[in-house]
Amino acid sequence: MDRSSAGRPTWFGGREPVVVWPLAEGDSVAELTCLLHRAYSDHTAEGRVFFASYQSVEDTAYRLSRGECWLALRAGELVGTVTVAAPYEAPEGYPAPAGAGSFWQLAVDPVYRGTGLGQWLLSLAEERIAALGSSWVVVDTSAEAVDLVGWYHRRGYAPVGSWRWDVTNYESVVLLKELTPGGQGQ
Repeated sequence: MDRSSAGRPTWFGGREPVVVWPLAEGDSVAELTCLLHRAYSDHTAEGRVFFASYQSVEDTAYRLSRGECWLALRAGELVGTVTVAAPYEAPEGYPAPAGAGSFWQLAVDPVYRGTGLGQWLLSLAEERIAALGSSWVVVDTSAEAVDLVGWYHRRGYAPVGSWRWDVTNYESVVLLKELTPGGQGQ
């Protein structure tokens, strides 16, 4: 994948900038699926089977069609992604306020973990959800992923319930955050 960085959000977490843009026709869903598999592989190694760790290219394309996908590239290499939607079409009984936005497939290539790229993509997701008109953002993850739940908690997310997806092997904790009018969390 290769594009000009003109007019796109850019993150400088090292020597080469990371350029982010919305998924466009011609971008490789197969490459994105491979990134997701790599990014979620540590969870699988610990016994938590996140859908993104094994989903097919067709599953990825379907999930992308449900929201607005952003790709992060460094020197033409796909290194991160997040997909957002507002309002989020939550399943019946899902513990989220009406009109809340959400994000999924937040992924950073394992080589770039600890660089701040995940935090930057999370901030981008929150800004986009606010721009799309939602004042709340909801996300869920494995309740067993204690480090990940703690990461969200440190960024203002609070547990509001649980959920069980039929494509994972764990109970999810549902986390909620109120967004301020500028898109930043409280």
